[in-house]
Amino acid sequence: MAVDLHSHSIASDGSDKSARLVELALEKGLSALALTDHDTLEGVADARRAASGTELELIPGTELSLRHDGGGLHLVVLWLEPGFGPLQDRLESLQGGREQRNDRIVKILTDAGMPIDISEVQQQAGGGSVGRPHIAAVMVSKGYVPDVDTAFAEWLSNNKPAYVSRPLLNPEDGIALARQSGAVPILAHPHTLGISRAADMADMLNRLREAGLVGLEAIYSSYHRHEREGYADLARRFGLIPSGGSDYHGTYKQGLDLGSGYGDLVVPDSTVDELRSHAEGT
Repeated sequence: MAVDLHSHSIASDGSDKSARLVELALEKGLSALALTDHDTLEGVADARRAASGTELELIPGTELSLRHDGGGLHLVVLWLEPGFGPLQDRLESLQGGREQRNDRIVKILTDAGMPIDISEVQQQAGGGSVGRPHIAAVMVSKGYVPDVDTAFAEWLSNNKPAYVSRPLLNPEDGIALARQSGAVPILAHPHTLGISRAADMADMLNRLREAGLVGLEAIYSSYHRHEREGYADLARRFGLIPSGGSDYHGTYKQGLDLGSGYGDLVVPDSTVDELRSHAEGT
């Protein structure tokens, strides 16, 4: 059977409630689903209730954006239980940084002739954590841009007029907090690191592995077969477990389905057991 170890709900920047993700996972016949909303565990309780009594294993988690020059370094953290803990406690301050960034983005867009009220964005988020996709969706609904992709390409992506950075953990601290919390840290979609030289990638992976990194997301929706095989081989060469997931965001990523990505994504359920062996308390 297949699993999906990277998904987002309305608790961060997805369009579906976490309980709906569970329904989709069951419809897809998945054996496990990891809910990995950005900097929050807010959707886990509802997802667990929805998964209770079914054959689906619901894995609590989050996705962290970490400090990195030249690209995006994200960490999928699995088996991170809601409640108190080293990383859990830090998520609250990270959420505060997100809120301040969102206010600044809305002001930039308004000053640029695209008036948006933060309450409109909050309504779009459905009460969950607000992210840039929600701002993009409001831009589309008000006719400022034709679609979400354009909103990012012209305004919200890195180095664009309405891009605003926020306080981030450095990679070593993020990994350490995850391990101290009994969770399993995985390097997400490594192509976003912006690293092209093999030596630089080797330096990065050695550094992260020494800090406690467990896995590398090799099976990812946008990767072709040869890329998945290449990243899986890269993971093994550096003592990491090849992981994978769709990075599902609902309607904010058109054509991408939970569990199967763009149609050819298959993450084997053996991946869960291999990763689980590194989680404390599971």
